[in-house]
Formats: sequence, C-alpha cells, structure tokens
Amino acid sequence: MRVVVTGATGNIGTSTIRALAADPRVTSILGLARRRPGQDIAAENGKTEWAEADVTDTDLVPLFQGADAVVHLAWLFQPTHRPAVTWDANVIGSTRVFDAVTEARVPALVYSSSVGAYSPGPKDRPVDESWPTHGWPGAAYSREKAYVERLLDALEARDPALRVVRIRPGFIFERQSAAEQRRLFAGPLLPGALARPGLIPIVPDLPGLRLQALHSTDAGEAFHLAAVGDARGAYNIAAEPVLDPAELADMLGARPVRLPARGVRAVLSAAWNLHLVPASPGLLDLALQVPLMDTGRARRELGWTPARTAREAIEEFLDGLRTGAGRDTPPLSPETGGPMRSHEFTTGVGQKP
Repeated sequence: MRVVVTGATGNIGTSTIRALAADPRVTSILGLARRRPGQDIAAENGKTEWAEADVTDTDLVPLFQGADAVVHLAWLFQPTHRPAVTWDANVIGSTRVFDAVTEARVPALVYSSSVGAYSPGPKDRPVDESWPTHGWPGAAYSREKAYVERLLDALEARDPALRVVRIRPGFIFERQSAAEQRRLFAGPLLPGALARPGLIPIVPDLPGLRLQALHSTDAGEAFHLAAVGDARGAYNIAAEPVLDPAELADMLGARPVRLPARGVRAVLSAAWNLHLVPASPGLLDLALQVPLMDTGRARRELGWTPARTAREAIEEFLDGLRTGAGRDTPPLSPETGGPMRSHEFTTGVGQKP
C-alpha cells in the first residue's frame, strides 16, 4: 500500500508518517512539504520518500498517481493579519488537492478537519459528528475549516466511489511541537522558562474555557488507521480529561481566577493589533465556543484509543517550551525563528508567513 501525505513535516505530519511506517501493510510513503526535512527525519525509516510541493501551485497529479490513499494535512496558520494568504493556502490549496485526488484516481482521501470546524456548541455535554460544521465566522481558521467541509460534501456527491474520511481532532500537542506552536500562537516575546510550574501565578477562569486535547502521536495513529482501513465519514478524536481552568492551573502550580472574557479579549486584541502576539482575538472567541466532542465513533469504528491523556500531552508541551524542544523539520525546528527569534521580529509577528 502506498500513501501520500501532504504537510508531512508538521506536528501531525511527522507523527502520521511514523505511524504509517510502522504498519507492514504500508509499503511506501511519499511525504510532501514546501521544504524538505533535515537528514535525521529523512532517514528515520526506509519506507518514506520526500518531495518539495506547495499545494497552492505544484502539479499534484503526478505525485498522487499510484497512491492508495492521500492524507491531506497541509495547513497555514499564519499570517493572521493577512487572511487572504491563509485562504489561498488552505481553501484553494485543499481544492487543488481534492481535484488532484480525483484526477489521479486515488481511491481514498483522509483530511484533517478540526473541532474548529464545528458551530458553537455545549460545554456541559459532548456532541457527535452530526453537530453542524458552520464554524465561527470571527476566526479565519474556523471559516476555512468549515468551508473545506463544504468542499468535501460536494466531492462526495460528485464522486461517491471515493472513500473520504474527515478526522476532527481537538488541540494537538507534544514536546517536539513546542517551538512551532509558541511561534505560531504566542510569538517571540514569550520566555520558554515561564512555562515552569509556579512562575505563572494565575490562570484566567473564563466562561466557556473547557477544551479537549490529545498527543500528536495519538493523532498520527488516527490518521494511519483511517488511511489503511475502510472507514468513511467524520471522526472526532480527543483524549481525557477535558481541560478546564482548574486542571490547567494545577499543571502550572497556579490558581484559577475568574475574569470577564470581554476584558481578556480586549487585551489580546490590543496585543495582536500591535503585532506583539500572532494569535488573533478570533481564536480566543473560537476556543470559548467550540463544543465538547464525543469520541465514541472513532473508538468503535476506527479502533482508535489514545495512549496518552490530555494532561500528559500538555505537560510534554510545557516541558518542550522550557527546554526549547523541536524536531529536524522547518516547521518544528527551534532554529526557524532565527537567532534570538530575530526572524520572527523581522517578518512581523502575525504578518508574514
């Protein structure tokens, strides 16, 4: 079995490649990314070839020909100040991937959707995969994820023989993703040492702050199972427990303090407009409104069970922040930010890819 993975050098991509390579049914893997990984990653297993490809302009059909499945993970989170750029990469890029899958006659497509594709929902009970996926219009990330869901609806109607799987994960963390996620969401001004327990005195207790997370390795396993099996449709994936302010405060040796969401949003909005942080205030709105997900279908039909708890995933990530952890790929490497994070400052925080 041959599998092609787009966005293969990122947080989910590297874990998916490892999970696929460990399966004897998978005989070859083609990892696609805008920039090749370093030698350590490139030599990690004998099944994987690598090719440079940008989903916005590369001819993908020759790369997909002969594949038994395409796993589409490529996604651009920044620049948040230029949503036309992320729309081009994420929506137009996904359209080109789906068209190439059809033209190359690939029998299976596995797509990385997100909890962020869901419409606002309850925080006191989980919802299954039938919950509406209209997103939250105030966040570009959510708008794009919701729009791609509609593209997949059209693709399934147009090509019912194509096996389409939509994996909808919660927030994904691991130790080696720390440098990338700090760069994408917190920016260059966050000292990694601040993640040490006891140094952050409070955790904002905001209405609606209840989130689901999972470890990147467990996410990679879900994409692997979807690619090699016969599953169709959407699958929520997340680990226990649900993370609320009390749980987060306990991990950080802090105390939860009730704060108004409007005030916290105003501070974040000011910092984002001043290019002090790359995460837009719309992402905070989204986090406070996404529903809790029921993961029963993934466990029953994919045979997927997370090996790590949500707390373990966050604790690994915090350790990665403290130690400057990363991996030998351009998205995950701590060196991508430049010496003293200079590249992050010179390109404009949240402004340029």
